[in-house]
Amino acid sequence: MATPDPLSPLPTPSTQAGRDGLAALLARPGRAVVALDFDGTLADIVPDPERSRAHPRAVPALSALAPQVASVAVITGRPADVAVRFGGFAGAPGLDHLVVLGHYGAERWDAATDTVHAPAPSPGVEGVRAELPAVLARAGGDAEGAWTEDKGHAVAVHTRRAADPQAAFESLRGPLADLAGRHGLIVEPGRLVLELRPPGMDKGVALTAYVREVGAESVLYAGDDLGDLAAYAAVDALRAQGVAGLLVCSGSEVPELADRADLVLPGPEAVADLLAALGHHLADRP
Repeated sequence: MATPDPLSPLPTPSTQAGRDGLAALLARPGRAVVALDFDGTLADIVPDPERSRAHPRAVPALSALAPQVASVAVITGRPADVAVRFGGFAGAPGLDHLVVLGHYGAERWDAATDTVHAPAPSPGVEGVRAELPAVLARAGGDAEGAWTEDKGHAVAVHTRRAADPQAAFESLRGPLADLAGRHGLIVEPGRLVLELRPPGMDKGVALTAYVREVGAESVLYAGDDLGDLAAYAAVDALRAQGVAGLLVCSGSEVPELADRADLVLPGPEAVADLLAALGHHLADRP
C-alpha cells in the first residue's frame, strides 16, 4: 500500500513509472486524460448491481478535477446510459465534457450532447440469451443462487448470491465458456461474475483510442477487476510510445491487478479522495 507524501496531500506511487506519470499529469494537466472504471472504482461493489451508485464523494471530486485536465472518461462494462444514471453524471457541474465509454467502449455517451452512440447488438448475444436458462438449470445445485444481468450488448452471470459464491463461479466457467464459444462470444471473468460478450471489445482498445483522440501526453487509469487488465496493458504500451502513465488499483482483492499497479488504494472512497486531492492540487497551481 502506498503511503502519503508528507509534503503533499497526494499519495506517492510505488514505482518510478507511476511517479513519472503523476509528475507529467501535474506538470501539464491540460494534456492529461483521467480514465476510470465504474463498479469497484467509483462505486462500491454491492450484492445487487442494480443498486450500485457512485460513492458520494466521487462526483464532487470529478467536478473539481475535470476542468483542470484535458478530459475525464469513465470506461465500464455497463451500458453507457446505466453508468451515467448510476453515477449521477448528467448535468453535474464541471462535467459538461465527461465521456462514458460503455460496453467496454462499444457505446459512447458525451455529456456535451447527452447522447449515446451504440452499434446494433451482436446476434451471438441473442443466442446466448436464449440458451442461458437451460445451461444454468443443467448446472444444478452448484449454480443455485446465480442470476443473470442483461446488458444489451452482453450477458453477465453473477454468483455473489449463491450459497458458496466461489464454488458456483468455478462450476459455471466451463459451461459458460462452451456456450459463449458456440455463439462467437468470449467470457470475461470478474469478481464473482462471468460476462459473455463479443470479442474485440475491451477497455484497453477503448482507452488507447480515446487517449489518441484527445492527443494526451499522460494518462491516469484506475480500475479494480480482471476486466481492467486490458487497460493496464494499454497504458504500458502507451508508455513505450512516450505517453506517461499512472496505474491505480482500487482495492487489493484482485492480485493480478494490484501487483501491476503503481498505486494501490483501499477502494472507491480512497479513489474519490485521490481525485479530490488532484483537483485541489491543480487548482492551487500558480
